[in-house]
Amino acid sequence: MFSGMLYIFLPLVIGYLIPVDKESVVDFINTQTSRLVLVILALMGLSLAGLDNVGKNLSQILIYTSVFFISISACNLLALPLLDKIWPTDTSQDHRKFPFFKMIMESVRLVLVVTAGLIVGLLSGFDLSWVDKASEIILLILLFLIGIQLRNSGMTLRQILLNRKGITIALLIVMTSLPGGIIAAMLLGIPLTHGLAMASGFGWYSLTGILIGDSLGPVFGGAAFLNELLRELVALSIIPIVIGRYPSTAIGYAGATAMDFTLPIIQNSGGIRCVPIAIVSGFILSLLVPVLILFFLSL
Repeated sequence: MFSGMLYIFLPLVIGYLIPVDKESVVDFINTQTSRLVLVILALMGLSLAGLDNVGKNLSQILIYTSVFFISISACNLLALPLLDKIWPTDTSQDHRKFPFFKMIMESVRLVLVVTAGLIVGLLSGFDLSWVDKASEIILLILLFLIGIQLRNSGMTLRQILLNRKGITIALLIVMTSLPGGIIAAMLLGIPLTHGLAMASGFGWYSLTGILIGDSLGPVFGGAAFLNELLRELVALSIIPIVIGRYPSTAIGYAGATAMDFTLPIIQNSGGIRCVPIAIVSGFILSLLVPVLILFFLSL
């Protein structure tokens, strides 16, 4: 687990150690970051096309996924906007200057890129075993470029690593997700510990699906995977729309992915000053995912 965290943070740290003085170079980095975001989203669509068919359990998996997703998301979104009102976050971009329709179209564009990747993957018949590795490499490049952007934003390393708002957002996500899992478990008539474990994924769909699937079987494992994957897809859609007025909500709903996959989109949509908050929040949630899931599964 800790080696995985180091693997994610290493390109950020290396990038942060590189000063860039020329404005033209900074502009080039910003442009390439935006382009790589679209590339990795297309690869995500290809990855979805390569998933195995869940077969006859699909109906039950979809029911579990829907109930958990709605319950957990509702609990999260009831609390996060209150944090934005109580403790506002200054973003480096004034989104009020942009029409709402433009923000909607930005989200639509992101979803269309994922959809295009999915369609190509389903229709092409190509071997997609390379997609996950390619996505991982591009993600590391993105994190490296974001590290350079952080260095040239004027923020200190202390501001990046010790961010009270990031810690607060992470704790709020935990405190609201667990009740959501309990509600879902009661609606589905399953043990509360199962519901608590399902609510502890915080967007980390790969690890959550593996841990829960190994313990509770393929139905719960598939539902856990799809629940967290759906969370990530919805986060991709809403971040450009809401981050201008509700940055804590956008960052918090991204969950554990705020420190890696959705981080470039948070940076592009909300500005570089949202990045330290997202990194700290995402790091804490990523750290808690295996701890909480294994704890609840052991009860």
